[in-house]
Amino acid sequence: MSEESRMSDAALTVPDAAPAVATEDRLRADLYNYLGLMLAAPPDEMLLAQTAGLSGDETPLGQAITQLARVAKRTKPAGAEREFNALFIGLGRGELLPYASYYLTGFLNEKPLAVLRNDMRARGLSRAENVFEPEDNIASLMEMMGAQIVGRFGPAASLEEQKTFFNKHIGPWAGHFFADLEAAKTSVLYASLASVGRAFMEIEAEGFRLGG
Repeated sequence: MSEESRMSDAALTVPDAAPAVATEDRLRADLYNYLGLMLAAPPDEMLLAQTAGLSGDETPLGQAITQLARVAKRTKPAGAEREFNALFIGLGRGELLPYASYYLTGFLNEKPLAVLRNDMRARGLSRAENVFEPEDNIASLMEMMGAQIVGRFGPAASLEEQKTFFNKHIGPWAGHFFADLEAAKTSVLYASLASVGRAFMEIEAEGFRLGG
C-alpha cells in the first residue's frame, strides 16, 4: 500500500526524485512507509479503511497483515487515537518510548541519535521544521528506509547502502520495539501492526544477511 503522497515531508525534508525501482523494492518501501505512517500519528478513517482492505498470503508476514486488516475493520478513528496516545504520548510519557537511543542505551538523545544525524547529513536529509521529535524515533526511521529504497532524496540506495543503514540504525533494536508493542497492555490495533513490523524486520535482516 503506497502512502508516499501522504508521507511527503511528514518527518523529513527531502528533494523530489522518482527513479525507476524494481517492483519488489517498491513493495518493501511501501511497507516501510506504511509502518512509518501508522507509527507517526493515529490513523484517520481513510488509512484505517485502507488497512482493513489489506490481505496477505500464508507466510508469517502475510498472516500478520491479514490479522491487522481484521482488527482495522473493527477499529474507529477515535479508538485508534486513544490507543496511540496511551502507547506513545500518555501523561508525561506513553507506555513505550520508540527511540533508538532509549532502546540501545536506556536514555534519550544519546550517541545513536548523534550517529544517525551524521548519516542523515551525509545523505542530504534533514528534519522538517514542523517536526520536533528526535530523528531516531521508529516512525522516522521507517520513513527514511523507505525513502532510500526508492530514491526519494536522490539516487536509490544500493543494497549495500540499505544494509549499512539498516544494520546501524534499525536492525539492532526495531525487532525488540515491535515485540514490546505486541505485548503492551494498551495495544490492540497496534499489537497487530507490531506483528507485521516484527515479521518484516526479520525478513529484512535475513535478506541483508544473505545478500551481503
